[in-house]
Amino acid sequence: MVVSKEEKLLESLRSVVDPEIGLNVVELGLIRKLDINEEDDSASITMILTTPFCPYAPQLIGQVRAVADQVMSGSVSIEVGTELWDPSMMEEGAGGDWGLF
Repeated sequence: MVVSKEEKLLESLRSVVDPEIGLNVVELGLIRKLDINEEDDSASITMILTTPFCPYAPQLIGQVRAVADQVMSGSVSIEVGTELWDPSMMEEGAGGDWGLF
């Protein structure tokens, strides 16, 4: 089975855990858009935060960048989107421990 670069990057980003919530950024639905440029192996990632004033924002953004840099050989850009997060953005079943779903 051939794994796409996008799938590999998303799987790697599962290692970035929001320390307050205890779930990773993919489960939480914080990764909103991935653009992979196959020619130069670069990536553009749009992510959001669980709250506009998330105290862990710099840490989460830095970890997403570090993980993406390990997967991609080209440049990685991270953009923080303005979309407001809500629990419905979480992967199915991810909110079970919270009693949300």
